[in-house]
Amino acid sequence: MKEELIIKKRIANSYSRKRSWYLNQYLSISFNIHKYLFLVVLLSISILFQSSAQTLEDYLEIAAENNPALQGSFKIYQASLEKTNQVSLESPQLNIGVFTRPMELLMGNQRAEASVMQMFPWFGMLRTQKDEATLMAEAKYEEFRQQRNVLLYQVKETYFQLQQLQNTMDITSANLEILKSLEQLAIIRYQGGNTSEAVSSVSTAVSRPARGGQPSGGDDGMGMGGGSTSRASAMGQSSGSAASMSSMGSGGGSGKLTDVLRLQVQIKALESDLQQLEVDKRPLLVRFNQLLGRDKNEPVNIQSQLGSKKEMGWEIAMLEQILESNPMLLMLEKEGLAFQKQGEMAKLEGRPMFGLGLNYMVFSPRPESGVPGGMGGMDYMPAGMGNNMVMPMATVSLPIYRKKYKAMEAESRLYREANERQKEDLQRNLEAEFESILASIKDADRKVRLLEEQIELSEQTLELSVTAYATEGSSFEEILNIQRELLDFRLNLLNTKIEREIEFARVETLVGI
Repeated sequence: MKEELIIKKRIANSYSRKRSWYLNQYLSISFNIHKYLFLVVLLSISILFQSSAQTLEDYLEIAAENNPALQGSFKIYQASLEKTNQVSLESPQLNIGVFTRPMELLMGNQRAEASVMQMFPWFGMLRTQKDEATLMAEAKYEEFRQQRNVLLYQVKETYFQLQQLQNTMDITSANLEILKSLEQLAIIRYQGGNTSEAVSSVSTAVSRPARGGQPSGGDDGMGMGGGSTSRASAMGQSSGSAASMSSMGSGGGSGKLTDVLRLQVQIKALESDLQQLEVDKRPLLVRFNQLLGRDKNEPVNIQSQLGSKKEMGWEIAMLEQILESNPMLLMLEKEGLAFQKQGEMAKLEGRPMFGLGLNYMVFSPRPESGVPGGMGGMDYMPAGMGNNMVMPMATVSLPIYRKKYKAMEAESRLYREANERQKEDLQRNLEAEFESILASIKDADRKVRLLEEQIELSEQTLELSVTAYATEGSSFEEILNIQRELLDFRLNLLNTKIEREIEFARVETLVGI
């Protein structure tokens, strides 16, 4: 019995150890699986967050890497670089001749001959050709930079247009909330109820900042946030107002039913405007993705914040930078140096070319013929040794027809002079364009300050007018006029900021990257 208990205990311990081992393995595998799943989830969240948090700088990098037209321009630059590897000596010339009948000469019968000749240009010609090809390749690179700057400007412009459209929707939605609050106020006055809560609601809607000045927090399926929630709440409020209108009867307050109806007309108009803005957004999104070299249905994240801050005196440094690094100016500079090298090449082509070579003649021994002393020795030919011969050769070209070379030099000089005029004209145009852009930016800054003050005063005036309407029954027409002015001021402020951003983008395009 004792032995039996010992055996059972050993078996139990054995099963316990096995169960513990299997449990540890299971827990280890389970932990690893959960760890990997956790890492996958984190990675997915990170990827989604990065894709949804893309900024304008990210989109510019994508466009510079993926745009097909820009890639083609870079390939052209790479092809022009290969011109520098094509500068070399002319190929040597090999001539081989075989006689159908041996040519009988004193040293033997000549069977064949072969010659090789290598021509050499005048000293410095190859270096000048390579310098000219390098300069033309650098000019192609500056042309590529210019095309890249134009592309990046188009990306920025389209991005700002999308930003303008989105913020217009936000401002319109905010204005729709004001109209909804005014509608509730007009209904309460018409019914003769307490207007204090409605006045507070209008004041809150008026003083609430438009979402156009805040970061976009949502995504409507196309990557642009904002507007949908406001429109949904506005629709709900509109239906609720309609129900109130149907149930309030003739009304017993001091308000007018026409005030409510006029507000509902404007609400319907704004809702229609919001729907049209949604329609207008699609072509801009397709255009933006096309510039980025992506599928037209790719989501786009548009940030709502606006406003570029430049330090004082930036315009002076910017103009100097434009004249130093503008791609078109640098391209003309490289082309001018290339034309100068072409003039040097024309002079060098007017110099002689040298050729060095070898001529190899193949002989075979010639047998002796005739009898020495016979017939006066005239018919006797001694045996030839038949040794092959090597003859060094040299040649020099004689460029005596100078008209062609003079014309080539004149052509290069005229191209160089034309290049200098083009460069001077471009510098003046860049300065004039920069001054025009600078004036537009300063005008936009002035308008922004003015509109911000007008918006602040209009908001205060609207709140006072609403209070007066709720308590004293003042003119409702005045409230509608102030509300329309406030909407116009907010939209003008947005448009002015967008125009200023586009002008800054034009300046950056002139500078180049």
